[in-house]
Amino acid sequence: MRLHHVQVSCPAGSEDDLRAWYGGVLGLVEVSKPPVLAARGGVWFRAGEAPGGLELHCGVEDGFRPARKAHPGIAVADVDALAAAVAAAGGEIRWDDSIPGLRRFHTDDPVGNRLEFQQA
Repeated sequence: MRLHHVQVSCPAGSEDDLRAWYGGVLGLVEVSKPPVLAARGGVWFRAGEAPGGLELHCGVEDGFRPARKAHPGIAVADVDALAAAVAAAGGEIRWDDSIPGLRRFHTDDPVGNRLEFQQA
């Protein structure tokens, strides 16, 4: 087994903000959704090459409320460079040194979902 994708929820109409954040700030590549799923809204992204690259799916949810505790934890090669990019885009950086040997921070996407980025 391996993890294929993680889904976070989003409100309808937030796709352009999510593209700017996940694609523009974080550098993920947008993935085309199958037509039957594209009709539902939302947007998908990939980090790394297919097959095998982790996908992050943003799915439209009626009555959307951002996840404040649940979150994807994404390993990155240079957590400090990513933190600088997030901060430059106006994102809040919340460093957490609770786990020895792991440098990590939390931030929120444009719709308020919690995200964690980490580097061993």
